[in-house]
Amino acid sequence: MSALVVSGVTASYGAGPVLRGVDLTVTEGVTAVLGSSGCGKTTLLRVVAGFLAPDSGTVSIAGREVAGAGRAVPPRRRNIGYVPQEGALFPHLTVAANIGFGLPRAERRHSVRIDEMLELVELPRDLADRFPHQLSGGQQQRVALARALAARPALVLLDEPFSSLDAGLREETGRAVARALRASKAAGVLVTHDQGEALSLADQVAVMAEGRFLQIAAPADVYLSPADEAVAAFLGHAVMLTGTLGPDQVAQCPLGAVRARGELPAGPVVLAVRAEQVRVSADTTLGTTATVLDVSFFGHDATIRVRLDTGEVLTARTPAGAIPLTGDRVGVLVDGDVVAFPGHAR
Repeated sequence: MSALVVSGVTASYGAGPVLRGVDLTVTEGVTAVLGSSGCGKTTLLRVVAGFLAPDSGTVSIAGREVAGAGRAVPPRRRNIGYVPQEGALFPHLTVAANIGFGLPRAERRHSVRIDEMLELVELPRDLADRFPHQLSGGQQQRVALARALAARPALVLLDEPFSSLDAGLREETGRAVARALRASKAAGVLVTHDQGEALSLADQVAVMAEGRFLQIAAPADVYLSPADEAVAAFLGHAVMLTGTLGPDQVAQCPLGAVRARGELPAGPVVLAVRAEQVRVSADTTLGTTATVLDVSFFGHDATIRVRLDTGEVLTARTPAGAIPLTGDRVGVLVDGDVVAFPGHAR
């Protein structure tokens, strides 16, 4: 039985459509709904949670239809957990009282379930008597997840729950939350605009743009085999270059000869070149010549933007060992094969 089935859902605010016939099935694990701000991902979460009624389509949770055809099951009866951006813990309640808030009174009086939840989200038992303001941001989000899981929901909805955390704490908390969801056997739907978060935490990634899903697949499939140019450009910030593909699957483009991934007919193609595939060399006799526009140094690596002599601007992600300076002339090469899509004859 699927934890969540969304079928043909449309939704709008006033006259403006936000969701345009959305279909999504979540069976187990973590599904990340990934998209830029305003694409409709939070609206979808609100429809699933019951905070917003869809204009059309149906929503089923654990095999039970909760929205559609005039049916609207209230949020509290949908057997879901919900973790908002800031956790929204009750400030006047202890950690234990927050976790036990949605439990039956008899179970709330005993600490066994609360102890289980603290262990599940990897927090020590001695935090149970603290108040939210005595916790770090990451600890607060774990308590919010423990509260959402305490009532044993079939589905947990997470609305950008790590967005307010700093980078290191965000990654640590995200991994702990993903482990807890999988250990509890509850399916999770994580709404995020962070590509790294979606690809590293989820079992399934649903890429959304303008109220529609462009691709729904495993993280590796979405990244390595994007369904179309829009997915490729969004994931990994690939630069799209036009070229001409020969029968040997080698394309001629502004970067010279590059090998295309997959099997496409000879003719015009669009190539998705990602930053990690671009190599910058101080030797201008190698590859295609370019000028360094700017360099962003991150310690472990650097991001270099270059402009080819033909005018195209590309980004290279390189190790920190040999970094050129702004204005340097360099050679640009491509490592490995490149994702390609059929182009249009001009």
